[in-house]
Amino acid sequence: MDNRPLLIVDGANVVGSRPDGWWRDRAGAAARLRDALAPLAVRGLPPELPPPLEVVLVVEGAAREVPGAEGVRTVPAPGSGDDTIVALVRDAPQRRRLVVTADRELRTRVTALGAEVHGPRWLPRP
Repeated sequence: MDNRPLLIVDGANVVGSRPDGWWRDRAGAAARLRDALAPLAVRGLPPELPPPLEVVLVVEGAAREVPGAEGVRTVPAPGSGDDTIVALVRDAPQRRRLVVTADRELRTRVTALGAEVHGPRWLPRP
């Protein structure tokens, strides 16, 4: 059984929270976010989230084809990214689950399942 904390990042929501031109290249923006998340797998986010942890980036739409990278597993949402995130939280009930999103409805859904929620600014800036 995997006891590492599970950090699930709402890719579309986090990318959209940073006005850096992401709308011109959604897949590129998701790949940059993935690369910025990779160090967290071994470094964690001290003091709240010590390492090691599993980092999952949920991607959808034009970013669905962004592959994973060392330290970050990408999960392409077949439909709604929110539904995919809820399923990931629901499927890991024995683990500490943290979701990064600013989506209010998603926050409500995952906290009802026992996950912790943080906004996009909680993540380090690339």
